[in-house]
Amino acid sequence: MLTPAHIDRVVSAALVEDAPWGDATGEVFLPASARARAELRAREPGVLAGGDVFAAAFRLTDPTVQVELAVADGTSFAAGDVLGQVEGPARAVVQAERIALNFTQRMSGIATLTRAFVDAVAGTGARITDTRKTTPGLRAFERHAVAAGGGVNHRFSLSDAVMAKDNHLAVLQQQGLDLTAAIRTARARLGHTMRLEVEVDRVEQIEPVIAGGVDVIMLDNFSLEDLARGVRIVAGRAIVEASGTVTLDTVGAIARTGVDVISSGALTHSVRSLDLGLDVAVHAGRDA
Repeated sequence: MLTPAHIDRVVSAALVEDAPWGDATGEVFLPASARARAELRAREPGVLAGGDVFAAAFRLTDPTVQVELAVADGTSFAAGDVLGQVEGPARAVVQAERIALNFTQRMSGIATLTRAFVDAVAGTGARITDTRKTTPGLRAFERHAVAAGGGVNHRFSLSDAVMAKDNHLAVLQQQGLDLTAAIRTARARLGHTMRLEVEVDRVEQIEPVIAGGVDVIMLDNFSLEDLARGVRIVAGRAIVEASGTVTLDTVGAIARTGVDVISSGALTHSVRSLDLGLDVAVHAGRDA
């Protein structure tokens, strides 16, 4: 999902946004021959994500900058740990610093929160997944961070799976169409590799949806009691996904109802960037 070409495209755009005509401060304050060595250091514990993105920010600013990462994506670390080193022309190191940190701090925040969700459901068999509630243009970055934290990815886009949500069902109801028949018609139009998921918000919708032949049924904003009841009604005939206001405080109890998947938009839309710093020591040289 997070290919080198996609990384370069997004990071390049961010670098241009940040320094459209160059770094005015670096150009007037730092000698052209100055070198800088910097450490990427954790100021709080967490899980790393975005190492390749971090390195790309420096490489795309100046290909002579060297980046060595001490830990891989998905690795837990403690406050004070050195996560990587950067060395090269001081102007380039300082210019790329903020973009490199912006991406890595956000991605590591997502990975860290995801790991906490995954740990909270340990032993239940439920999997933690993300949603399409991502930052426009950064979906691949944020989805990669979820995977680094131990979560799994939901459909990447509207093109990847058929997923009928509440508004789709509301339109069917307005048209007076039978839900089970509509699902069967949709199923008949699909290729054999395309999955079909339907969201419901009431227990009485479960049986008509299952009768239509879905692969996944999403129980949205159900109480814990109704989630457990829904799992019993489905009885293994489809994957059961729970969604709706899932928090770190509630996810464990949701998992214990027996659902297969728990999706949470909070993993990407409400996350706090992790506190990482780049500590730079500059050594000025003489022009050749």
